[in-house]
Amino acid sequence: MNLASIADGHPDDDVAIVSRGRPTTFGELGRQVAALRGGLVSLGVQPGDRVAIACANNRYFVVSYLAILGVGAVAVPLNPTSPTPEVERELDMIDARLVIAGPSGVASIEPIDRPKVLPDELDRLLSSDPAPMVERAADDLAVLIFTAGTAGSPKAAMLSHGNLHSNIRQIQATPERALHPDDVSYGVLPMFHIFGLNVVLGVSLYAGARVVLAERFDPVSALDSLRDHGVTILAGAPPMWQAWASMTKAPADAFRTVRIAASGASRLPPETWGAMLHRFDVHIAEGYGLTEASPTVTSSVGSSIVDGSIGRPIPGVEIRLVDADGEDAFLGDPGEIWVRGPNVFKGYWNDEDATAAALTSDGWLRTGDIAVADDKGNLTIVDRAKDLIIVSGFNVFPAEVEEVLLLHPAVRAAAVVGVEHPHSGEAVKAYVVVEGDQQVDEETLIEFCARHLARYKCPSKVLFIDDLPQGMGGKVLRRTLRWLDS
Repeated sequence: MNLASIADGHPDDDVAIVSRGRPTTFGELGRQVAALRGGLVSLGVQPGDRVAIACANNRYFVVSYLAILGVGAVAVPLNPTSPTPEVERELDMIDARLVIAGPSGVASIEPIDRPKVLPDELDRLLSSDPAPMVERAADDLAVLIFTAGTAGSPKAAMLSHGNLHSNIRQIQATPERALHPDDVSYGVLPMFHIFGLNVVLGVSLYAGARVVLAERFDPVSALDSLRDHGVTILAGAPPMWQAWASMTKAPADAFRTVRIAASGASRLPPETWGAMLHRFDVHIAEGYGLTEASPTVTSSVGSSIVDGSIGRPIPGVEIRLVDADGEDAFLGDPGEIWVRGPNVFKGYWNDEDATAAALTSDGWLRTGDIAVADDKGNLTIVDRAKDLIIVSGFNVFPAEVEEVLLLHPAVRAAAVVGVEHPHSGEAVKAYVVVEGDQQVDEETLIEFCARHLARYKCPSKVLFIDDLPQGMGGKVLRRTLRWLDS
C-alpha cells in the first residue's frame, strides 16, 4: 500500500483541487505528482528520508505531499510562517533530507543551510520524467507532525501509512458522515495541522471529492467561496465559526449549500453554536481528535446533537474513560480518555520516554483529556491536558514559550498561562521576573518571542512580577498566577 494512492482511481476529468482560482483535475494531479516523484528521485530522495514541506494550502502543497509519500519518503508539514529559528530546530530534530518551500515559506526556509527546493526549482521539477509509486507496508512511517504531545516541548508524532489510511476509512464508514464524489470541501484549515491534512484533504481525495484550497482565513471572502463553489463540507476551528457568527450583515442563506458543518481542535462556545443555528440554520457538529490518533476519535455528525458533546467514537476506535486509580470510570463520572485502534500513532520520533508516557503496553493512547459519558455513549470534555493553551485551535504548551523567554538576558524567571480571548478562544499571557536591575518592557519581550516562535505561540500580554508563586515542591502555581489580576 501507499497512502498517496488515495488520489488514484477517480475519473480523470473530475476536479480534485481548486487553488488560487485554478482547478486541477484528478488526471492532471496524477501526472504532476508522478513528475515530482521523478524530480525527488533525481535529487537523491530515498524511502525513509524525511522531506519537509513549508507551504500554505495550495497546489504546491498537495502535489508535494503526495509525491513525497509516493517515493516512500516521510512527509513533514511545517508552518510556513514560523520564524527561521523555530523551523531550523524542527528540521534538525528530524534530520530532514530536503525542504520544499512554497511561496509563503521562502522567507523562513531560504536562510537555512540545508538542501532545499524553492518555488522556481519546484516548477522545474514538475517537468521531470515520471517515477513509479513505491510500495510501502502499512506500518511504514508516512508523516511526522509536530505536536506538543501530552506535555512539554513540541515532539514529532510518527504516523504510518496504515494509521492515516485507517482514520480516513473510519470516517467514511458512517453513511451520514461519508463524503461523496460530488461533495466540495472548503480547505482553509492549515495542512500542517493534522485536522486539515487528513480530515479535510485526505478524506476528500479518498472520496473523489473536490477541495477548494484557501491559503488564509478571511470571513468575508470565505463566504464568497462557499457561494461560488457550492461548498458542501465545511470543517473549521471555533475561531472561524465565531467570526462568521459575529457578521451581522452576512445573508441568512450564506451557508445554504453546506450539508456537513463540523468543528474541532477546541471547544465551541455554546453562544457561537446557537448563533450559527438561529441566524444561518447551520447545525455545527463537534468532534474530538488529536494528532496522535490521526486525528479523529469521536464525532457527532449524523447523530442527534447534544449540546456541548463531542459525540461518540467513530467505527473502529475503542475508548475507555479511566479514573485516577487506573480503573474504568463509572457512568457519569469523569475519566481520562484512552484511545485504541489502527489509527493510533507509532510514538514520538527519537523520544522513547515520551512515547512510553503516551502509550500503554497494550496499545492504549493516554490523551490527558478528561470526559464524562452519558447513558447513550455521548462524551463531553470537562477538562484537558494539564496547562495546555489552545490558540485558534493550535496547541501551545507553556514550557516551550517559557524556554524562549528565559533566553532573554533580562529575564530571570518566567511562567505562561492561557487566558480567554474573544477571537482566538485563548491567548498566551506571560508572567516575568526581571534579572537584577536590568530593564526590559512588554513589547521588547513579545518581539523577542516572535523571532523564535510562531506568532500564535507568542505572548499577547506580559505582566512583570517580583516572584513566581511556587508550591512546596518548587513547582510554579499557574492557578495562582491567573488570580493575580483577576
